[in-house]
Amino acid sequence: MRQKVRGTLRRLSLARQYQLASLLILVLGLIGIGAWVGRQIEAGIIQGTGSTTALYVDSFVSPQLSDLAKGQPMSLESTRALSGLLRDTPLGKQIVAFKVWGRNGLVLYDSDWISIGNTFPVEPRLAQAWQGQTTSRVSNLVSVENVSERKLARRLLETYTPVRESSSGRIIAVAEFYQTIDELSSDIATAQRWSWLVVTAAMLVIFLLLSGFVQRAGNTIKGQQTELTAQVDRLQELLAQNDELHERVRRSAAQTAALNERFLRRISAELHDGPAQEISLALLRIDPGGVEAGEGDQTSAAVPLNGSTDSIRTALRHALEEIRAISAGLGLPELERIALPETVQRAVRAHERRTGTHVSVRQERVPDRAPLAVKITVYRLIQEALTNAYLHAGGAGQQVSVKSEGGELEVAVRDAGPGFDTAQLAGSDSHLGLLGMRERVQSLGGLFRVESGPGRGTRVVACLPLGAQEGPYDR
Repeated sequence: MRQKVRGTLRRLSLARQYQLASLLILVLGLIGIGAWVGRQIEAGIIQGTGSTTALYVDSFVSPQLSDLAKGQPMSLESTRALSGLLRDTPLGKQIVAFKVWGRNGLVLYDSDWISIGNTFPVEPRLAQAWQGQTTSRVSNLVSVENVSERKLARRLLETYTPVRESSSGRIIAVAEFYQTIDELSSDIATAQRWSWLVVTAAMLVIFLLLSGFVQRAGNTIKGQQTELTAQVDRLQELLAQNDELHERVRRSAAQTAALNERFLRRISAELHDGPAQEISLALLRIDPGGVEAGEGDQTSAAVPLNGSTDSIRTALRHALEEIRAISAGLGLPELERIALPETVQRAVRAHERRTGTHVSVRQERVPDRAPLAVKITVYRLIQEALTNAYLHAGGAGQQVSVKSEGGELEVAVRDAGPGFDTAQLAGSDSHLGLLGMRERVQSLGGLFRVESGPGRGTRVVACLPLGAQEGPYDR
């Protein structure tokens, strides 16, 4: 049972748990405060009633006890006068029993005449009265001197009050009187009911205020928890994307050294098979014995040793053109201060001048501003893709399409050549340019793909993020 209750409480929200706990605490506090206030009200009413009646009694009794002030015992006339006061005046309607105490517990007067002249133990309240205090309480009438009072009722309001000499204020006796508690009990019950009502209303208002405050705070905390959970989910998505980008960058970095070596081998082969052969031919025309053939160089065996100046000039011109073409391919124009659409146009115009072919260009919603790394990648991508289109497709159907959407830039280069099997792309030096383009794009966190097939032409597509960090020279 206890575990079931604990499980139910755990399923409640923090606000509900706090409200239940505060309700329990307030109920316990209500019971405790109500009981204490009720006792205080009862004591206050009893003491107030007794004190008021004591003043009334003193005004009637003090003149009849003048003999005691002179050190003489009460006379018969004084005793009869006290009995007449209790019988013939309004005082007798309030008091059902009356006694006058002397020193050491001696009863000087008793309205029932039974205890006059008897001595009883001095009770604490009687002693307090001799000290000048007026005390009242609801008595159960169990004391020895209460024999006659027990015949009147089970419980009476008992009051002890000092009787003072009018001239000096000296205490000459103690008056003890008893009152019925029927009307007093009714007053006490009414006052206690009102006290319980006020305390309950106050506790209820406090509980409602606390509940409203806690509920509002709970709703705020719940909303913050929901928002925090959403932020954590978004952060986890960003972390997953970051891990994916980090993995791409790591793979790109791992392949950089190998790609550089493969690029260098290709450049070495182009220089060896192109300009080096032409220069070797020219030198052999000039001085047949002054050139040592390199490894794999077949030019010296195939070319006669005599020739004209025109053939030498032609060989050197061809070598110079090839060296310039290779240099132009390795270098980049000034891209730092030009817009992205102009970068696309420059790459296309450079290819058209170099090859004498026509390229169709289409740009849609291309922003002017872009990170420098993106502009470099776009230029190299178009340059390499158009070069492949010229070499493998003869420049047929060359198209460049650039568009921006959703914070990404899509660059597509198409040709109408014979196409190839894309399954042969990985690890092939013959497609080194495509592998280099892929690494460039992925190093920026982009996506790269090649769409091709026999007889379908080739389409190279790259999607680059435009939100990359901008450098100091970005436009």
